Amino acid sequence: MEPAESGAPTLSRRHEAGAPSARGMLLTLLGEFVNPGDGMAWTSAVLAVFEQLGVAEKAARQALMRTSNAGLLQPEKIGRRTRWQLTPVAKKLLTDGAERIYSFGPADDWDGQWVLVAVRIPESDRRARHVVRTRLAWAGFGSLGPGLWISPHSGREHEAVKVLKEAGAGNDANVFVARRTGLSDTRDMVAAAWDLPAIEAEYEQFIAEFGGKPPQDVLAAQLELVHAWRRFPSLDPALPRDLLPARWSGTKAAELFAGRHEQWLADSRREWKRLNSQS
Repeated sequence: MEPAESGAPTLSRRHEAGAPSARGMLLTLLGEFVNPGDGMAWTSAVLAVFEQLGVAEKAARQALMRTSNAGLLQPEKIGRRTRWQLTPVAKKLLTDGAERIYSFGPADDWDGQWVLVAVRIPESDRRARHVVRTRLAWAGFGSLGPGLWISPHSGREHEAVKVLKEAGAGNDANVFVARRTGLSDTRDMVAAAWDLPAIEAEYEQFIAEFGGKPPQDVLAAQLELVHAWRRFPSLDPALPRDLLPARWSGTKAAELFAGRHEQWLADSRREWKRLNSQS
């Protein structure tokens, strides 16, 4: 992506114009414009938007077919044209995803309790180790060492239990919800469990990309904005403000996202409706 000042509607540096990227961007388009609307998209409208984003037509068509094969889109032939309808599964997936994306940010209220997971998994059981590591990290848990995971979100206790059971590690695991009493500094523990500088660097990049002048193509800009922001719920554990550095870039980034999204929403949806009605 060119510097934000140019307003050029090109694909962000984070996303190559290949099939995997196209599938992700398609889900963003479906969630941002199709699901809140009539649940329908013409192939030609999708191709027109993707052309503005710099995604090749072949990759865009592959994304539509693979998303359909995954049970999220239902094609309907009307003459020589194809119209894609969201399936009930897709509507729920996109609605849940939108709620997660738009509400994401640092936790304001914290009861001071931690979820602690202690699990022993043999080195030979690579599948179980992989499941536990990736699923707990996705849920925002940080690691204090082999088999020891923590989260300041006490409500995620049940999610941790579910992950352990699905990994087949429930018999060798213990889950606690408790308060921390010491001995080292809490911020040192947080720094050991999560790589906050790496997360903050991602926020700084987001701010640099979307903090400039208004874009020339508001529809493409809105898609790029949401597509970039949707990564953060899996990168950032959304720690309580009490546990974050005093000047946390994530706060500024969240404010920027909310402001830009609201600012561009009406015009971008109007442009999508125009493209989709002309197709």
